[in-house]
Amino acid sequence: MAAPKRGRSSSAQSKPGRSLALILIAIVALTGGMFLSGHTTPRLGIDLAGGTSITLEAKADQGSALNKANMDTAVEIMNRRVNGLGVSEAEVQTQGDRNIIVNIPKGTNSKEARDQVGTTAKLYFRPVLVQEATGAAATPSPSASSSGSSSASPSPSTSESATTGEKATSSSSPSASATTQGRAASDALKADPTPSGSASASASASPSASASTPSAADAKLQAAYTALDCSKQTQRNKAGDGVKPEDSTVGCGEIQGVWYKYLLGPAAVAGTEVDEAKAVYDTQTAAGWQVTMDFNKSGAKKFADITGQLAQNTQPQNEFGIVLDGQVVSSPTVSQSITGGQAQISGSFTQEEAQSLANMLSYGALPLSFQEQSVTTVTAALGTDQLHAGLLAGAIGLALVILYLVFYYRGLSMVAIASLLVSGILTYVLMALLGPAIGFALNLPAVCGAIVAIGITADSFIVYFERIRDEIREGRSLRPAVERAWPRARRTILVSDFVSFLAAAVLFIVTVGKVQGFAFTLGLTTVLDVVVVFFFTKPLMTLLARRTFFASGSKWSGLDPKSLGAKAPLRRTRRPAPVETKEA
Repeated sequence: MAAPKRGRSSSAQSKPGRSLALILIAIVALTGGMFLSGHTTPRLGIDLAGGTSITLEAKADQGSALNKANMDTAVEIMNRRVNGLGVSEAEVQTQGDRNIIVNIPKGTNSKEARDQVGTTAKLYFRPVLVQEATGAAATPSPSASSSGSSSASPSPSTSESATTGEKATSSSSPSASATTQGRAASDALKADPTPSGSASASASASPSASASTPSAADAKLQAAYTALDCSKQTQRNKAGDGVKPEDSTVGCGEIQGVWYKYLLGPAAVAGTEVDEAKAVYDTQTAAGWQVTMDFNKSGAKKFADITGQLAQNTQPQNEFGIVLDGQVVSSPTVSQSITGGQAQISGSFTQEEAQSLANMLSYGALPLSFQEQSVTTVTAALGTDQLHAGLLAGAIGLALVILYLVFYYRGLSMVAIASLLVSGILTYVLMALLGPAIGFALNLPAVCGAIVAIGITADSFIVYFERIRDEIREGRSLRPAVERAWPRARRTILVSDFVSFLAAAVLFIVTVGKVQGFAFTLGLTTVLDVVVVFFFTKPLMTLLARRTFFASGSKWSGLDPKSLGAKAPLRRTRRPAPVETKEA
């Protein structure tokens, strides 16, 4: 039974080159993939490459509770907002019980990101009662008939706007009606994919005066609308502050570089009832970029009801104001009741405008309102300094480990240094590939994890080398010592690396933000340690055991039997036969 076992062991020992060839092929393949992808350096985090950090403070207003559930929901929505801009490395995380930190990397349009993330108030769909360009004289109480007079102007009529989706310009018509009402239309709102039936707009339909004219608003609201000057940013920022959803309000909106002020009715649909909104390009009708909306069950019913009411009105009271943070981001016209829970907003959108509106519709409804507390920008120069400091710390740590290995293990240190080099190459290549693949970014904690990994990897070599030395102390020669030491060292290495990987996994799961970078790097390098030890260090040690320099026990090899205090060589001897004694 012993002979076959020795045969298998001899076969395994005679082909360590297979393992070395396998890991070298893997290194070449991964390196080739790195160069082919064009990403030859790891992506850097904000603290190393520079970027912007925004601190937002939650406000418990409008009846919302300031609790962990609402904060977590806000973080998720903000994360989706920023990701909608194509920012894969941005961080959104809570700090304390009322602050949220948003980190945006360099290379991102930080102003657009601040506008998207900082626009944290709730989203509502409100019917438009009155609108006018800033500086124009509005009629205090336009009746339905006076609104209907705008259809005689050269601007598109309600039904035409809903069908074609064209934007009209208020300057195209010199009539008084166009002046009193501001622009004729901004966008068209229609059913998705196409309306079944003809448009139901009726210029002769008269809405209820109490519901559609400014006379229904109280004197305070009317005074606020009259005094509102949307050309001033301070007034735009305060428009609609503290207004409840069920109350009428005022707001501002920008259209083709011109600011308009609005008198808006109570919220008909909340942004929380929009399941999804997308920017799509209509190739069939050449209508250009459009925004599609999907409502949930309750939102679909409310939307059908309000669009049915608005479709009976004349301009501008057949418009729907999409209000976010007191600003009217869009006011599409309605020509018919839209049922089915789906709708399209069409207009002269650019791709960027359509995507921005879709993001606001999808991610605009936050459970809390937020106030921007601070904005900190990390310059590229500061990030470079921190990167150099991290690399210097890693180089010092690596140099100290190498000096220790050379001093204590001498020739064996060459095996450890070669293994560290292979592990470093694999770590670098994988970090470069994981950047575009999963959005991994190297930050300072991740550099810390890589430095700690140097010690973990060196520890695995030390465990194996000491097991070999133990076998030599027992009187065995190098080749059998290398093979007998491996099973014992292998168990210790696997247990140690498993504990390290488990700690990294738990840390990655329970933490957020930059600490996850440390945990991810620690876990990655721990896995690579197992790969390098099994497929490189052990096979290389098997090959070196056949070389005279190591096999002869040179004092510079680190395996000198005399310096290790080895016993006499083990020899097999026959047991003496028992001697039978005769009784006298």
